[in-house]
Amino acid sequence: MTDKSSEKGDGRAINRRKVLTMGLGLVAAGIAGNMIPFLAPVANAQASAEAAQRIANHFSSVRTMMGEFVQFGPRGEQTGGQFYIERPGKLRFNYEPPSDFQVTADGRSVVMENRRLRTADLYSLSSTPLQLILSDRIDLSGNRVRDVIEDEDLTTIRIADRSLFGDSTITMMFDRASYDLRQWTITDAQGRDTTVMIFNVQQGVSFDQSVFNIDYARIAEMNAHQANR
Repeated sequence: MTDKSSEKGDGRAINRRKVLTMGLGLVAAGIAGNMIPFLAPVANAQASAEAAQRIANHFSSVRTMMGEFVQFGPRGEQTGGQFYIERPGKLRFNYEPPSDFQVTADGRSVVMENRRLRTADLYSLSSTPLQLILSDRIDLSGNRVRDVIEDEDLTTIRIADRSLFGDSTITMMFDRASYDLRQWTITDAQGRDTTVMIFNVQQGVSFDQSVFNIDYARIAEMNAHQANR
């Protein structure tokens, strides 16, 4: 098993702090602002935090969900696939061809697997943004909320937590009426955006637990083979 900060086998470095964007796992650079016109910030910091926590409480109450996603990278590259989430701590993102990635969180660890190259990077769940998003209860206290912006259809929450995101931020967009998650954007320290949009979402579904299984022995074998090449 490895704990790397990047993988370059497909020609694109994968930053450790971007594990959420590769899996969850919810716009190419510059698009996000164009998609949500007429934004107005919530009046004050306390109101912002309260509004954000109400939405987070609703999102926390969704114990399972599945659906489809489209991911837009900072250079406009686009991938998609299916996702599965079970709270607390479990997730799987299956990327459609030609991408060969699969991301799995089993409640303890997160593995990013490149099946074409037969490589895998393993991380502690607690060291990634997924820890916040997949927790049993999402806690937005401690000045984590930087902005809450509302328009006619969406509520946008920008979150920063150096312990999880480093110098990056995550911006999550929720349906203003239902509080359902629609998309999220990770902005890295260089200002580059990676956005995941989700659709055809089903909530309250049941999963076989094999969906979130991580075969640690196989991962160790794969990485040992790579190390010896």
